[in-house]
Amino acid sequence: MSKTLPLAATALLAASLAALPGAAHAQQVGLAVANLQANFFNQIKQSVEAEATAKGVTVTTADAHGDSATQVNQIQDLITKGVKALIYIPAGATAAGVPVRDAHASHIPVVAVDRNAPDAPADTFIATDSVAAARTLGNYVCKITGGKGKVAIIQGQLGTTPEQDRNKGFNEALAHCPGLQVVAKQASKEWHQDEGFSIAQDMLQRHPDITVFFGRADALALGAAQAVKIANLDHKVVIVGFDGDTAGLLAVQNGTLAATMTQKTQYMGRLALDSALRLAAGQKVAKIQLQPADLTTQANVGPFIAQHP
Repeated sequence: MSKTLPLAATALLAASLAALPGAAHAQQVGLAVANLQANFFNQIKQSVEAEATAKGVTVTTADAHGDSATQVNQIQDLITKGVKALIYIPAGATAAGVPVRDAHASHIPVVAVDRNAPDAPADTFIATDSVAAARTLGNYVCKITGGKGKVAIIQGQLGTTPEQDRNKGFNEALAHCPGLQVVAKQASKEWHQDEGFSIAQDMLQRHPDITVFFGRADALALGAAQAVKIANLDHKVVIVGFDGDTAGLLAVQNGTLAATMTQKTQYMGRLALDSALRLAAGQKVAKIQLQPADLTTQANVGPFIAQHP
């Protein structure tokens, strides 16, 4: 069973790490990011680097630009450079376990963020509890639609942890809201807005009576919003996303999106670096560190825009 590390406990761990003699000196941590074009991953990067600066740690970042093969090569290079720990956001499901096995073969601990390789799990996995979050989002959709409607789902990359978990949680919510019928479902390749737009356009051509779009990421939801606007439909369409990206939060504020789930990206970046340093120092870290997400609507979006958690 997955266990969430309480925030207070994490703060205590971070404080104890700071007190370790030499823990933050002469340390080099590798940060392998799936794709820095995504706001979510950029926020993780910024948070990791800010925490590293505060602790006097060197971070070497590699951007895979969404390509798994590129990422495998980049991580092999980080290993050759002698990083003491690796923070790893897999670029996709394909070959996701290879870098973990390579790092472990060189006795380098791995902290996976957002996505975990099922065939080679990292030493610790930090992510949003996407099952619970997507369930909350689905329950909200059921509430604001009166429990009736035709739903279209634009998925993320198939096989990745976020897609699998968000699928599970949303389906659990729909099971208790039988009046919401899924009429269309299609996967994207890179979670990009242009994909969301083209997929939503195709869905609306086949099902012009769609009343709900769930983009598994804010970018996909924003693409769906573009398609709905161009389609000039004669009925309202509820559009929801997931992530709490900057663009997504602004879209919630102006009413383009009805809701999103805001992830604690800044906190997860800090936690990733602290966990990497603790593992490098031979300390124990919880195998799974799931974080809650916040249901974000027009009523409560302001503070998230002012200061992302």
